[in-house]
Amino acid sequence: MNDQGTVLVTGGAGYIGSHAVWALREGGRRAVVVDDLSTGNRDLIPGDVTLVIADAGDRGRIEALIGEYGCTAVMHFAGSIVVGESVDKPLAYYANNAGVTLNLIRACLAGGVKRFVYSSTAAVYGQPDRLPIGEDAPTRPLNPYGHSKLMAERMLRDAAQAHGLQYAILRYFNVAGADPKGRTGQSSQRPTHLIKRACQSVLGLGDGIEIFGADYDTPDGTCVRDYLHVSDLAEAHLAALSHLGGGGESVILNCGYGGGASVRQVLAAVEAEAGVKMNPRQADRRPGDAAELVADAKRIKAVLDWQPRHDDLRYIVRTALAWERHLIACRSSAPAGP
Repeated sequence: MNDQGTVLVTGGAGYIGSHAVWALREGGRRAVVVDDLSTGNRDLIPGDVTLVIADAGDRGRIEALIGEYGCTAVMHFAGSIVVGESVDKPLAYYANNAGVTLNLIRACLAGGVKRFVYSSTAAVYGQPDRLPIGEDAPTRPLNPYGHSKLMAERMLRDAAQAHGLQYAILRYFNVAGADPKGRTGQSSQRPTHLIKRACQSVLGLGDGIEIFGADYDTPDGTCVRDYLHVSDLAEAHLAALSHLGGGGESVILNCGYGGGASVRQVLAAVEAEAGVKMNPRQADRRPGDAAELVADAKRIKAVLDWQPRHDDLRYIVRTALAWERHLIACRSSAPAGP
């Protein structure tokens, strides 16, 4: 990688962002994290990495940080990601996903940052015409979450054309699992991700598990998703940064493995790893859910030479379970309050 400047990581105290920060550190890159800690956790990032508690959309503050730390690249993870919530609170999602990104891009241009790695989503595709989904598939989001992320993509692409900004837009499929070394994982207090909720359920946490819709046009009637280990995704971000730093062209890339698992298959994997049976409740479909989302992952492997290491549902579940057990141990060993 030719560019060895500091990387500004927005949302770096969150689930995916913290894994990217650990990967940057292991790769010898300097990072400074910007996170307002509304959903992030300072304990997820390495102790020797600077954390600035701030809003990623505070243009003046971000410009100052870029200058202070000599940032030459940005990884933008900060945002809102819950599909159902976006249906109920669409304007909040446009403000946080599109509005914040707009101000961040402006700060980057003013501060001379030329490389931007953006955390996007397969939700921009909506219900695909065919599978697997390639990057050239039509973008027809089904919910405000997907629309807000697509709007941010469009702003980034237009800014790049006008101002020479290099970008890598990474469209995530379903991210799951936790750091194999146990240093970070998904710590949300209101989890919506299936694998985390299922892991909590088999460990006696939460209020059980639900299957939202069993009448989809899929082999077992439940939604099918392409589950991607979060550590592989973090490595994809480093590969994207290396690509841009070496003079590579701007890219839009799917982040997935190219295979899918249904809700019932995921629950079976969790049961097998935990040795515990679940009794999932049947519920109605959720608004905005597509029946099947599976990535065509050929382009990211070719462009970035990305070689995922954890393409195994049972392994993904195993690391997620280990993280949940770690969280339980931390809570049980915490000193009692006054």
